[in-house]
Amino acid sequence: MKKTATKKGETCTIDLTKIDGDGAFPCPKCGATISPDDETEEVYTIVETRVKNDELTELKLKCNQCGTKIRLTGFLLRPPEETQT
Repeated sequence: MKKTATKKGETCTIDLTKIDGDGAFPCPKCGATISPDDETEEVYTIVETRVKNDELTELKLKCNQCGTKIRLTGFLLRPPEETQT
């Protein structure tokens, strides 16, 4: 994943389907490791969640190290349940 320069107030978008491993990634601005396993909110804070049909579609975070706003997309959706006939 390449780092991109961000302007103040700009939101970076990260597509989780393009990340290898356990879902951890560096902040695009300061490089702090943002991990889904970190529940302490020391490194990042969840700002907003978007859900559609009971599925998480988007998550907005704020890096607590540098203040960068990060929009996460690409959450894996569950396949539709097969209906029995």
